[in-house]
Amino acid sequence: MSLSLLPKWRAKTVLEITPAFLKSQNIALLMMDFDNTIVPYTTNTPTQEVMQWLKDLKDAGVQLCVVSNSKKQRVPTFCKENGLDCITHSKKPFPKGIRQCLQKYNIDPKNAAIVGDQIFTDTLGGNGCKVTSILVQPIHNHNLPLKARYVLELPMRFISRNRRITK
Repeated sequence: MSLSLLPKWRAKTVLEITPAFLKSQNIALLMMDFDNTIVPYTTNTPTQEVMQWLKDLKDAGVQLCVVSNSKKQRVPTFCKENGLDCITHSKKPFPKGIRQCLQKYNIDPKNAAIVGDQIFTDTLGGNGCKVTSILVQPIHNHNLPLKARYVLELPMRFISRNRRITK
């Protein structure tokens, strides 16, 4: 198991992760964190741009699955309303949810990626399962624990600053 805290790729938002980029990396399955990656913690409603991004990925044939540590019903509700599969209680950075997703889609880890806003869950979990990890900026760190976690991640974010999808 790889314990790297450095993402393979960095993006400002999920919108920078295009179908063309995923195709260039031979990625057929994109696992997505939910909170602060697709929507802020404070809402269940994504922006129109994120909705269009999801549609564009689906239209391009990219398989999509939300892989979230959340235990709240808002994640499955959102996924059902938007035609997405989801795995909740995934226990990232442990491999449970990521491996479950890979098995569900029968995808080799080298053809999968995970995008999320947290190094200690999304990036570490993806790297441990040998899937491509893509780190995005959190949408909104609205409370002290989120801000503190982000500060702890700053050294890894700095080291990986040149791994941008778009330069």
